[in-house]
Amino acid sequence: MKFGLMYEIQIPEPHYPGIEQDTYKQVIAQVMLAEEMGFEHFWTVEHHFLTEFSYCPAPEVLYGAISQRTSTIRIGHAVALLPPQYNHPIRVAERAAVLDILSDGRMDLGTGRSTTLIEMGGFEINPEETKAMWEEAIGMIPRMWTEETFSHEGHYFKVPPRSVIPKPVQKPHPPLWVACAQPDSFANAGRKGIGALCFHIGDPEELHRRVEIYRQGIQEAEPVGAFVNDNVAALGIVHCAETDKQAREVGGPAGQWFLNKSVQLYRPWQEQGVKVPDSYKFAVGAVQGERTGKTLDDFIEGGTFCMGDPDTCIRILKKYEQTGIDQVLCFMQFGGIPHQNIMDSLRLFGKYVIPYFRP
Repeated sequence: MKFGLMYEIQIPEPHYPGIEQDTYKQVIAQVMLAEEMGFEHFWTVEHHFLTEFSYCPAPEVLYGAISQRTSTIRIGHAVALLPPQYNHPIRVAERAAVLDILSDGRMDLGTGRSTTLIEMGGFEINPEETKAMWEEAIGMIPRMWTEETFSHEGHYFKVPPRSVIPKPVQKPHPPLWVACAQPDSFANAGRKGIGALCFHIGDPEELHRRVEIYRQGIQEAEPVGAFVNDNVAALGIVHCAETDKQAREVGGPAGQWFLNKSVQLYRPWQEQGVKVPDSYKFAVGAVQGERTGKTLDDFIEGGTFCMGDPDTCIRILKKYEQTGIDQVLCFMQFGGIPHQNIMDSLRLFGKYVIPYFRP
């Protein structure tokens, strides 16, 4: 089981002049330390308009900086949003190829379509169409990377014959991933031969069922790219400290803040009386149902939070290992946890936890 860092880039109130710049510099320092401590992947979201919750609307700019300050850690979109109002697939393929060049072949491309009305409404995107938009775009991108002359005639995209340049360093092309929440998303990812990025925070038992669904899909894979990326990565809210007490005192309130804030982001579905498309019902319902009414102990013992000293973190992560996932997306920069506490957590996690799970 591998370990990656996952970022929303959260900046809760109160703010001060320059806090956004300070936070980005802290993220870069954290990733540099994470590489040193044995983390193998660095991932960030692409989000828009989500005040306090996420200040990462242009992750590809950050990736360029990270690529020049690291040498081994893989750099991944989690995810690039594919409805064309966010990103035309040609631009996604071009930017990803340039990042792959600058990073010497360390780029992973995760894709998705977004789940909040705040974002979709801001770009005038119809939620009923996002799944079909993603389906069309994901089939285009690997062809742009591998074909000398690319053309496409579809419902949402029409591209005359063009050379999409430059090409990525990785051959035949970088690994493809997709954000997954509801069970049929895992099955679809498997059938397309794409890695699954699980951001839905539930209990490990439920995660195990989704991994099984994904693996069944892989057995029937007709990959959209040139190869099958048979991998599942799942989110964990992680804070490692010298003692369980310290980890709970620092990480507990920040974790609760994150969960409460994420519930607020889904309220517009109800408040605006918008019909929830079938492809969003599971994600919207799960966030509302599984992130409310639980105590800190419930979240830790259930495995939603991985908080404690190194031994406690290992005990919790064994539950993740038993689900059959390939990578834990360690979400450490959440809520208002100070930078120094995050750096201390990275050191402890890298020194004691990661080696435990290495062959």
